[in-house]
Amino acid sequence: MSRVLKAFGLTHEQYNVMRILKGKHPEQMCVKDIANRMIEKSSNVPRIIDRLVAKEWVIRSTSEIDKRETVNQLTEEGIRILQESTKALDVQLELMMQLNEDQAAQLNELLEGMRK
Repeated sequence: MSRVLKAFGLTHEQYNVMRILKGKHPEQMCVKDIANRMIEKSSNVPRIIDRLVAKEWVIRSTSEIDKRETVNQLTEEGIRILQESTKALDVQLELMMQLNEDQAAQLNELLEGMRK
């Protein structure tokens, strides 16, 4: 998965932030709300957003409601990159999941053994 995202210039954390922003699009989100939805809670969301802003995939602006707060939103280019990377991830996932019944059963046994 990392290799697929890397081809688009993305890390897992950046991809996650972009998906979160896409979920609220066209609304804007503050850093705190993004951080609350992150899969990896220890991620440095402001740093991640800084990198996405530098790539021009996210735009940062001042909140109309609270001038002390900054809000973030995907750009059209950001939406395009997110859609393309998601398609590529879906293809990769489909390739990875092509197991026959015996292989699926073996994988299940291995996972069960790891859980114990």
